[in-house]
Amino acid sequence: MAEESRYIRIIERVFLERYEEGATSVPFTRDDIVRVAKELGIDLPKNLGDVVYSFRYRRSLPESIRARAPQGKSWIIRSAGRSRYRFVATSPVDITPNQLLAETKILDSTPGVIAMYALNDEQALLAKLRYNRLIDIFTGITCYSLQNHLRTTVPAIGQIETDEIYIGVDRRGAQYVLPVQAKGGNDMLNIVQIEQDLALCANKFPTLICRPIGAQFMDDDLIALFAFEDSDNGIAIVAERHYRLVPPDALTPSELESYRTRPL
Repeated sequence: MAEESRYIRIIERVFLERYEEGATSVPFTRDDIVRVAKELGIDLPKNLGDVVYSFRYRRSLPESIRARAPQGKSWIIRSAGRSRYRFVATSPVDITPNQLLAETKILDSTPGVIAMYALNDEQALLAKLRYNRLIDIFTGITCYSLQNHLRTTVPAIGQIETDEIYIGVDRRGAQYVLPVQAKGGNDMLNIVQIEQDLALCANKFPTLICRPIGAQFMDDDLIALFAFEDSDNGIAIVAERHYRLVPPDALTPSELESYRTRPL
């Protein structure tokens, strides 16, 4: 049985077993996934967490689940502690690049040897962000990479992973923590990861200003960056910019002149 079909059957059964009409939260555990797979005669992947991960970050939930969301809401899967999860009905947030947004050309400073040997899209994206100082350019803050692929535990959520953590300082001397989620290929930025990054900042860096960042490859040299904040209505996108990395001869004097008058 194809992976997608296996995962759909498992997640449908887990949800429908616990769902009650009108519910806005449906809890389940990793043990439920194991039990349901055995009942359905489905072989689980070696990485059991991939069943949940795939529906949080790579693909949509099945229609049988989406149809049971309250009007104007959509289901997401949140962590609720160690090996515990919840389907939660929330207002939908679409974190996909705006195809009509203007591009900004940046001279590509990525070392050729790094571009040649990056092992996957995510690693390549993180490297390009770092070597081209795109987080600095996007935020207007001087930023320094503290750690990548930070895996830690946050109370009431459980284990989380952030692709990279930057520490920043602005011209006033105020200090920031900027967790970055990077996505390439078929992976998509997800509201759950931004919520987890905010919880990480509050727990591990309570004295710093938290500025969650999302990065998405649009193509090999075009990168979309998003900045988020936690508003009264939930997570909100406060800024989006698209940066295209180019060689020197691809950036014209007229383009440079136009950047001087472009609004910040």
